[in-house]
Amino acid sequence: MQASRAAQDAPAGYHGRSTIPGVRMKTTLLAPLALLFAFNVHAAGPAAGDAANAAPLATIPSLDVKRYLGTWYEIAKFPNRFQKKCVGFTTATYSARADRRVDVVNRCRLADGNDNVATGIARQPEGPSSPKLEVRFAPAILSFLPMVWGDYWVIDLDPNYQLVAVSEPKREYLWILSRTPRVDPAAYDALLGRLSAQGLDMNRLVPTKQAQ
Repeated sequence: MQASRAAQDAPAGYHGRSTIPGVRMKTTLLAPLALLFAFNVHAAGPAAGDAANAAPLATIPSLDVKRYLGTWYEIAKFPNRFQKKCVGFTTATYSARADRRVDVVNRCRLADGNDNVATGIARQPEGPSSPKLEVRFAPAILSFLPMVWGDYWVIDLDPNYQLVAVSEPKREYLWILSRTPRVDPAAYDALLGRLSAQGLDMNRLVPTKQAQ
């Protein structure tokens, strides 16, 4: 899930550590995956990627966290420096906690063949059905600091909770995640069209290598 510049430097793994979702990301929680085949990524909408002139980023109406739990594969993302050491096989796993928050485990493969793992916590500051989550990968002792919590906004999600797009207000970060390592090309292209219409620059999107 889905940070301020200061938070990007905070200890955590990819998606919020300096090696993931994840977003203005004070930290990110998005850990998706990738396809071995590249999709045609082109902007399909007026002024795609011109975030400065775009309307405020819209989220989905509501999020059922219980349905969202489990493992997601990273299909594609906007390149970011905290994931630059990841060569692929990126996943994000979410688990319910007794305090109504969510445990986050982001994992990716490094060039040496080892896995890089980052653990964090996600919360919903605007209520249990809010699609605007925040994620923290910094130590719990720093949880009182606003900058260690990163925005994790669910901006597109299919009714069956199989394909999702996560970003943040400034549109600097984007992750596309799926329940499976491969995605139907038609569903993927339709998603890209909707994201482009939201002012996200699809020319920046890079597919993630995933196991087949």
